[in-house]
Parts: sequence; structure tokens; C-alpha cells
Amino acid sequence: MGPPTNGELYRQMQRIRRFEETVLDRFPLGEFYGTTHTYIGQEADAVGVLSWLEVGDIVVSNHRCHGHFLAYGGSMHALAAELMGRSTGVSGGRGGSQHIQWRDFYANGILGGTIPLAVGMAFAEKQAGSGRVVIAFMGDGTLGEGVVYESLNLAALWEVPVLFVLENNLYAQSTSIQHNLAGSIEGRFAAFGIQVRAAQTTDVLQILDLGQESIAAVRMSAKPAALILETYRFSPHSKGDDVRDPHEIARYREQDPLDIHAARLKAGERAQIETEVEREIQAAFEQAGQDPPAQPASLGTPMDIES
Repeated sequence: MGPPTNGELYRQMQRIRRFEETVLDRFPLGEFYGTTHTYIGQEADAVGVLSWLEVGDIVVSNHRCHGHFLAYGGSMHALAAELMGRSTGVSGGRGGSQHIQWRDFYANGILGGTIPLAVGMAFAEKQAGSGRVVIAFMGDGTLGEGVVYESLNLAALWEVPVLFVLENNLYAQSTSIQHNLAGSIEGRFAAFGIQVRAAQTTDVLQILDLGQESIAAVRMSAKPAALILETYRFSPHSKGDDVRDPHEIARYREQDPLDIHAARLKAGERAQIETEVEREIQAAFEQAGQDPPAQPASLGTPMDIES
């Protein structure tokens, strides 16, 4: 599988950006259930890494999962419907924003609880000799959970094919990394003998190369590896809990991954992509709003969700 074109990369990032902005804009209208944690500003990570998936590879995501799901190839309509509690949602309207499963994509909102799941899945794939890899996304705040280190220990000890993608957005909810993390992030993986790649970039092309190298290394060696990406979320942790200095946010917006990559496109191509994405957004949310609500009586029954 060859790398995506510049236009394809921009389209994927734009789809994530506009989906998340639409969710934040419409949340005060009471259209969604539960809470939501958007991915605005981090789009290049998901798109760059997940461009190298092969059929059967497993993705394990976390509470900030919308961008990962869309980059994986999930339906925008099914995701919008899930947030609205509709029967056509990814998980039949039962999981909400944080708990979705489709094909080989799994997301869970328990901080750190996804990492032992990913290691267990990788161990199962190793035992089966499938050649598949597991990509597990995690945030810097996850490093405060003890189960993460137990999982890293077992991943290294058992030599399982898992790539830990740590998205360091510099904050654990509203606490800056300077106040919650001692030592280095790289050192935490290296302590278990796990190969680490790291980059401070929001350029999707650079992340694309790093993603290819990292996934290829795991696939070839069938051993764990880590990819640490320093990023920044422009939106609040969830909907409104943001105590960061506005000047800091503005400074990081100067490195907006969409702006960086958009400069590589001709104006006409960029405008066409943005128009087409906007139409897709409007159609997805409009249809989801008209879909039937999830029914409690359907719990435990198989779901027929669009591919």
C-alpha cells in the first residue's frame, strides 16, 4: 500500500477537524448524551500513523477517540449517531463518545485501562501467528496509572507486536506536564527495553514517515515499540474545562497541522476538499438527528451498523 496523497491527507484531517468543531458548536443545544473529548489540533497524529494499517491490524483508542476512529475509516454518520444515542450509532447508541467498537477498532474511556487490553490483544495475535499488529493510543496523563507500567513490562517480557503511540498534548486534563510528570517520557518505555521514536512536530508528512517506520518495525520484529508525538489540543479537555492561558493556545495555533499541510495544496484543490467535507458533515449530522433512538430492549442483540 502506497502513501496517501497530499490531498487525501488534508481531507482526512479536515474531516476530523470539522466533525469535532461541529460537536462543540452543537453540544450546548442538547443534541448529545454524556460528555465529549475532542481531538482538535492533534489530527496529524491519527492520520499520519493510521495511514499504514493493514487488514486485520487492531487499533485501541481512549476517551479522545473520534479522530482515531475517523482516521481508521469509520463512518462519520455512525459516529454522530452514537453521540446522539441513536440506534444507527457505531455501538448502537449505547457507548456514547468514549466507548465505541467497529471492526478492529476499540475505544474505552477508562484512563490507562486500554493499555492492558492492547497488550492482551497483541499477545493473542502472537499466539495465533497472524502477523497483525496492535496500535494503542495513549496520552501523557495515562502515565500516572500503575497498570500502564505493568502492561509495558508484560509487553516487553512476552515480546508482543504492539505500538504504543503516546500523544503528549502537555496537559493531563487541566494539569500541565510540569506539575504531574517526573523524569522523561522516553525513559519510561526505555526502562523496559522498548524501542522509542519521538518527535516534536505537527507536520503530517513527518508523522507519516515516523508512523511507517514504527509500524514496520513492530511488524517485522513482532516486538513492542513506542512512538512519542508532542502535540497540543486547541480545545478544552472536554467541553468547557479550560484554564490554560489564551496566549499559550494562540502560540501553538501557529503550528496548526491543517495550516501546515494546506500550504502544500493548490488553492482550488483545498477549496474543493473543504466544500466536500462540509457537505459530508451536514449530511451526517442531519441524518443522525433523524435516526431512531436506541432502544433498551435491543441490549445484547447483534447490531447491523453501516460499514
